[in-house]
Amino acid sequence: MNRRGGMEKYLESVRTNPHELYFLRMQRNRDKERENMEGSNQSKKRLRVCVATCNRADYSKLAPIMFGIKSHPDEFDLEVVVLGSHLIDDYGNTFRMIEQDDFDIGSKLHTIVRGEDEAAMVESVGLALVKLPDVLQRLRPDVLVVHGDRFDALALATAAALMNIRILHVEGGEVSGTIDDSIRHAISKLAHYHACCTRMAEQHLIAMCEDHARILLAGCPSYDKLLLTHQREDYMDIIKSWLGDNVQECDYIVALQHPVTTAIQHSIKIYGLMLDALLSFNKKTLILFPNIDAGSKEMVRVMRRKGIEQHPNFRAVKHIPFEQFIQLVCHAGCMIGNSSCGVREAGAFGTPVINLGTRQTGRETGENVLHVRDADTHNKIYHALELQFGKRYPCSKIYGDGNAVPRILKFLQSIDLDEPLQKTFCFPPVKDSISQDIDHILETQSALAIDLGGTNLRVAIVCMKGNVVKKYVLPNPKTFEDRMGLIIKMCRDAMKDAVCLNCRILGVGVSTGGRVNPQEGLVLHSTNLIQEWSSVDLRTPISDALHLPVWVDNDGNCAALAERKFGHGKGVENFVTVITGTGIGGGIVHHNELVHGSTFCAAELGHIVVSLDGPQCSCGSHGCIEAYSSGMALQKEAKRLHDEDLLKVEGMDMKLSEPITAAHLISAARMGNSKADAVLNKAATALGAGIINILHIVNPSLVILSGVLASFYQPLVQRVISERALFSTKGIRVLTSDLEEPALLGAASMVLDYTTRRIY
Repeated sequence: MNRRGGMEKYLESVRTNPHELYFLRMQRNRDKERENMEGSNQSKKRLRVCVATCNRADYSKLAPIMFGIKSHPDEFDLEVVVLGSHLIDDYGNTFRMIEQDDFDIGSKLHTIVRGEDEAAMVESVGLALVKLPDVLQRLRPDVLVVHGDRFDALALATAAALMNIRILHVEGGEVSGTIDDSIRHAISKLAHYHACCTRMAEQHLIAMCEDHARILLAGCPSYDKLLLTHQREDYMDIIKSWLGDNVQECDYIVALQHPVTTAIQHSIKIYGLMLDALLSFNKKTLILFPNIDAGSKEMVRVMRRKGIEQHPNFRAVKHIPFEQFIQLVCHAGCMIGNSSCGVREAGAFGTPVINLGTRQTGRETGENVLHVRDADTHNKIYHALELQFGKRYPCSKIYGDGNAVPRILKFLQSIDLDEPLQKTFCFPPVKDSISQDIDHILETQSALAIDLGGTNLRVAIVCMKGNVVKKYVLPNPKTFEDRMGLIIKMCRDAMKDAVCLNCRILGVGVSTGGRVNPQEGLVLHSTNLIQEWSSVDLRTPISDALHLPVWVDNDGNCAALAERKFGHGKGVENFVTVITGTGIGGGIVHHNELVHGSTFCAAELGHIVVSLDGPQCSCGSHGCIEAYSSGMALQKEAKRLHDEDLLKVEGMDMKLSEPITAAHLISAARMGNSKADAVLNKAATALGAGIINILHIVNPSLVILSGVLASFYQPLVQRVISERALFSTKGIRVLTSDLEEPALLGAASMVLDYTTRRIY
């Protein structure tokens, strides 16, 4: 009974203690490996590994490695060195949690010079360099494991490198946007081996000349413990122990803001604005004290001046054990500040994060992180809280899959102590990091829209709501070179104005006549109205000149896209847009997608043949809709009637010098001219017959007429459909577009639909 009771008690302790559970798993893995390698291990010397930890944050990353090394006593001999803020009472004397984890601390070095300013940081590095040689000479490790980007770690790496001790740097190659980058990269240059967390960090290390063979893409070690232990049944007990009994899951905020040592006064300002925003937001908030970097003392003074420690909505603490901190972050409604935990560990839970200022903005992030780089107002931070609080995002494993420690242990085992310490170098390219900024939301997200007409060249700034913020119109040049030069000049002028108008230009959309390959941004064949405009690459020169993505499509397709985003087609799955202007064109939207066709000539609606022996069309064929119903066709008929003296009727105002247009034909018909009325009826019938063909082929639920003749044709086309279409399509509505600038709006929609996919 006693043995059984003892076993039950042990199993219960394993279940409730994540350290025991983690250690047990590592012990089992070690037992399996030892069975396979027992013979070879007897003749192999144990690797003396010294792990040096400086603060609570780096211990959360190093502890899993330490547990792994400890669970392999046949392969490794572990030494632990503790220094830095671990040994300071104001920061929680966090060395005690290392002792509670049952690690023997070989040396404790008091290396922090108090003052929390730039000089104190430098003096702390110097003090560490004075004390470390004796410790390293006594321990004589084969490998020193250091983590991250703290000034304490820089002292460790410097001392070890000068004493010819191999260094394994954990989490090198990352970019965070502050002085930490310089320290991190300096440690990487001193280190002999690297265990990095992401593919981009690996590429950065390669670009920094580090030997690829000495770089391990391991993942973040904290993820091993994090993914194993974050689903605890007692998480509400942990939350309530820190925030009180009345707090609910996902209804509190975790705040952790550190000083940026290259901009201390700005850091203090942001910290004050963050506290003001949190006070206004009026949610339970767990706020941790900042780290020991220069500026932290002033930040604490700001917190105390605002009465945060006494405020009923706040709980201010110096330290939280990592396992409990995981639970608090996992179940928070939001995390705010500039801690690396926000861009790294919080992503594993999908917890919304607001990153304030420039610290961490260079790191890779999941969808859960919203950057407020220019956190210069209380309202901007408050607005970010409104956007993020209470959301849940997809869980991200950018920084690890839970198997970092086994990879690192295997990497340590592969180190050949007989090979030279000198590094070799290489110079590959490095990828840029892209992250989101709050200014993308607060500024007016806009597109540059270009409409290439036969007469005019138009450029407009179009915002997300479809409003034309500003428009520029100039005559369209006759030659290709002049036209391209004018397009780029007008776009650059618009981009300059966009800054003053608080518009963020996301890209360029181009609407042009003719047959267009939108996938390549090529004008394949142009209309007769635009000269020197066939086999033209529009995308490349515009994109190269403006450094923006460029989309190109036919003007008829753009009209359909405009209706889909801003007009009658919004929310309609299948519809057709017909442009009735100088020519006849249009676009077909089928199952919410624009139809281009195999050779990009779908929806050439003006060239549907409605009569085999009809008038000749500009395309060379006979009997096309465009030959009957376009503005050019009506103008031709108006001139014919005028030449035969059959156009003018009594009361009709016509000046001798005025050119004859389709408008005169329509005016004459309305005033009772039977000849003009017959021409227009024939044109409307031809257009209606062509649209009936479309209805019978693609069966849309809506037809939208656009262009200068749309309002005139709409009732006539609706009548032709009701008289001649199949019964199943007679009820399809024909509407007149309400959009004033369909070509520009359609060009803009290509940009806005593609570049703004996140929904806030």
